[in-house]
Amino acid sequence: MMETPKEEKLIAAVRFIMMELKSNKRLSDETIKILEDLCVLLTSLVKITETKDENEELSDIKRQFKSIQDKVMTWEVGQSMKWISRTNDEVKRLITRLESFNPIKGSEEHELLRKANDVLQISMARIEEEFKYMLVHNRQNFEPAHLSFRSADGDMLDDSSRFSFDDDSVDDSNIQRDIISQGSEIYFMDPINPQIIPDLKHIASSMFDSNYNKECCQAFISVRKDALDDFLHVHMVEKMSIADILKMEWATLNFKIRNWTKALKIFVRVYLASEKLLCEQIFGQTELASSFCFFESSKDSILQILNFAEAIAVVPHQPEKLPRILDMYEVLVDLTRDIEFLYPDDNGLYLKTEFHDVLMQVANCATSTFHEFKNVVGSNVSNVIVPSGGIHHLTRYVMNYLKTLTEYSNPLNYLLKDDGDSLSLLDASCAYDVDDSINQNSCLAPTRLHFESLMSTLESNLKEKSRLYKEEALGHLFLMNNIHFMVKKVKGSELRTMLGDSWIRKHNWRFQQQALGYERSTWRPILNLLKVEGIHIGNSDSLSKMVKERLLSFNTRFEEIYKCQTGWLVPDGQLCEDLRISISLKVIQAYRTFVGKFANRISVRYVKYSADDLENYLLDFFQGSSRSLPK
Repeated sequence: MMETPKEEKLIAAVRFIMMELKSNKRLSDETIKILEDLCVLLTSLVKITETKDENEELSDIKRQFKSIQDKVMTWEVGQSMKWISRTNDEVKRLITRLESFNPIKGSEEHELLRKANDVLQISMARIEEEFKYMLVHNRQNFEPAHLSFRSADGDMLDDSSRFSFDDDSVDDSNIQRDIISQGSEIYFMDPINPQIIPDLKHIASSMFDSNYNKECCQAFISVRKDALDDFLHVHMVEKMSIADILKMEWATLNFKIRNWTKALKIFVRVYLASEKLLCEQIFGQTELASSFCFFESSKDSILQILNFAEAIAVVPHQPEKLPRILDMYEVLVDLTRDIEFLYPDDNGLYLKTEFHDVLMQVANCATSTFHEFKNVVGSNVSNVIVPSGGIHHLTRYVMNYLKTLTEYSNPLNYLLKDDGDSLSLLDASCAYDVDDSINQNSCLAPTRLHFESLMSTLESNLKEKSRLYKEEALGHLFLMNNIHFMVKKVKGSELRTMLGDSWIRKHNWRFQQQALGYERSTWRPILNLLKVEGIHIGNSDSLSKMVKERLLSFNTRFEEIYKCQTGWLVPDGQLCEDLRISISLKVIQAYRTFVGKFANRISVRYVKYSADDLENYLLDFFQGSSRSLPK
C-alpha cells in the first residue's frame, strides 16, 4: 500500500524524534509528557487496526468453516483419497487457526472452535467409515493367484515357486521352510489389494495424528477379524465342544482332524504371516499399534483352532486315534517357532501361553493313548479262537498299528523318552532339527524299547490263546503263523530299521521252533509206525501181520490228519510250501523206505497209497477248507 503525503510527513517527524531521543539522553518534563501522550495515541491507533484485522480474519474463518462443513456433511463413501485428505487437512488447519486466538469460553471464537471440533469428529467418523469400506471391498480371498514366494529381503520369485493347497497337496515337501522358521524364505498372500495399501496407510496416519488411533485400530480389527473367521469357515474348522466330539463317528472326526492339521499350517505360515505384514504396512509408524491390531484381529481365530485340539485331547484315549493325535502334536511342535516369531512382545504372551498349554495337553494325550494301546493288547483275553489256526485279528491289528506308528518315530521318541515326566517344549520344538547323521538306533531307543515291550506283550497273549486249542499241533501252527506274520511285517517295513536284524533272527528261530513243535505233535506217531529199525525178519506170517497192521494204522491216521489239517490254514504261501516240503522229506521218505523194504512181505492190496499219492495229497494241506480222501 502506498503512503499518502501526510503519512510521509508523519514518518519523517517520527524519524527526527527518534534521532533526537538517541542524541539527548536527558529530557525535560514537558517533552516527556508530550511523548507519553503520543505513545497513548499510537497505542490506541494500533488497537483499532488489530481489532479491524481480527474481525476480518474471523469473518474469513467463518466462511472457511461453512465451506468445510458443507463438504463434510455431503461426504459420500468412495470419494477420492485426495479429496478426503484435503478436506481433513482443512478442518485441522482451521482448528489450529482458531486455537491461536486463545478464545475465552463463551466468546464467538470459542463457539466457533467447538463447532470446528464437532466437524472434525464427524470427519473422522466418515474417514473411519471410508477406512472400513476400503478394507472390506478390497479384500482378497485365499487363492494361489494371490500368493507370492519371497526371499527375506522381500524380492518376489518366479511363478514356479507358487503352490496349491488342494485336498492333499499341503505338505512340508511342497512348502519350503520359511523365514518364520529358519530366517530365509516365506510365503505371503495379499489379504488386501496392494494398490490401496498407501491410501489405507495415509488414513491411519491421519486418524492417529488427530488422536483417533483407538477408533482406527477398532475399525481395522473388526474387518480383519471377520476375514480370518471366514478363512476358518472355508476350511471347515468349526467351533466344536467336547460334547460334539464325543457324539461324532470316528470316520467323521478322523476327517476333521486331518483337515485341522492342514488348515493350521496354512493359517499360521501363510495367513497370519501375511496378516502381520499387512498390519506393519498400514500401522508402520506405530509399532505398538501394529502389534496390538495383529493380536486382536487374530486372537479369536487362533483360540478357535486351539479349542478343537484341546477338546480332542480330553476325550477318551482310544488307540485308533493315536496317529491323528500325533499329527496334531507334530504340527503344533512344528509351528512353535512360528508363533514365537509372530507374537514376540507382551501383546502375544496370552496366545503363546495358550498355544504351549494346548501343545502340552496334546502331548500328554498322545502318550496316554499309546499306553492305553499297550493295555488293550495286554488285556485282550477273548476266548474266541481262530478255528483254522490262522492269523489272529489282534496280531494283524498290532502289527499294522506299529507299522503306521513308525512314521511318527521322531515325535514318539521325544514323547516316550521320559515316560511320564513332563515334556520339555524346548526340546520338542528342536526335535526336527536333529542331524540325520546322528546314530538312529540311539535316537530311537525309547520308541524301540516300547515297541519291543508291546510285541512281547502280544506274544504272551498269543501263547495264552494257543492253549485254547484242543489239538496241540494246531496250537503250534497258530503260534507259527502269527510269529511268522510279525516277522514278515517287521522285515517289510521301517520296523526293521527300528528293531534291528537281531530281533528278526530271534523270531525266525521262534516260529521255526513252533513249526517243529507242530511236526512232532502231528507226525511223530506216524513216523513211529514207519520205523524199520529194530524189526527182525523172523516168522514170515508174524512179520506180514505186523507190516499189514502198521500200514492199516498209517492209512487210517493219514486219512484222519488229511481230513483235519486240510481245514487248517497257513496263509503265507512260502511258509506253507516250506512246511509241506519238510513234512514230505520226513514222512514220504519214511513211507517209501518202509513199503520198499517190506514190499515182498505184504499183499499189494494193503498198500492203499503210493508215495506219489501221498505227496499229492500233502498239497491239499493248510488250505483252510476241510476235505476227505476218496474211498
